[in-house]
Amino acid sequence: MLKQRQYQRQGPDYRFGEQVSFVDVKHTFNLNQIRIGSWVEEQEKHKAANLIFDALADLAYMLKLPPHAIGLRQTLNLAFGTGGQQGVQAHYMPAHRELALAKNAGAGALAHEFWHAFDHYIAPKAFKVKPGAISFASNAWLADVPMVEHGLNQRLSDLFAVTLLSGDGNDGHAYVSRAIALDKQYARQYFSKPSELMARAFEACIESCSDIHNPYLVNETLKSDLASVGGYPDAAHREQIYAALLGYFEPLGDALGREKS
Repeated sequence: MLKQRQYQRQGPDYRFGEQVSFVDVKHTFNLNQIRIGSWVEEQEKHKAANLIFDALADLAYMLKLPPHAIGLRQTLNLAFGTGGQQGVQAHYMPAHRELALAKNAGAGALAHEFWHAFDHYIAPKAFKVKPGAISFASNAWLADVPMVEHGLNQRLSDLFAVTLLSGDGNDGHAYVSRAIALDKQYARQYFSKPSELMARAFEACIESCSDIHNPYLVNETLKSDLASVGGYPDAAHREQIYAALLGYFEPLGDALGREKS
């Protein structure tokens, strides 16, 4: 069973104490489809719907986005408790555009995996990637793929630069250097992948937001083994990245709000 007492959330009461359903989650955040595992019991389903609703609402609030924007123009699918790899909290499957949360271990990974979904979704809109290819905007940016000219796309490029480059823009940021060292330590390329660097930076900024605390959305970027070895941006860097995140998402949210009205 999911134990709500594990997730001591602090933030606005979007539901006014009411129980929501996964249908409410789907419609509020404009998701395409939600799959629920056959082994998820009714009580677990109710608790999970509330937790996921609050987490996605918190994410929209912190990014200054209207809630319907979270569904990425109704292309994002969500799966809960449908199976997966042992020990894996959550994962994003680009081929199916699906963000999957494990029933008992998905807590804390939602922000990280949402970034992967966004990074995938925005790639062909921000960069001239090959049609039909599975691409991530962060990878395209680092590979110098030509950008689609648009003011918001330039703001996205600025976000990548603040996160991944040194202050003068001539070298990789110390955050990247630490990730490369971690990859050498574990003899694999993972921590220094642009998509993973950006996902960790994104979730770190979300957890550091002082207004809201939601361990179901994100957890352990401040205190964990990975945090202790520099796997996340430091406090000063998080402030810079969060400012760049809002520099991108806030005007995007304004445009989407006008479009909806």
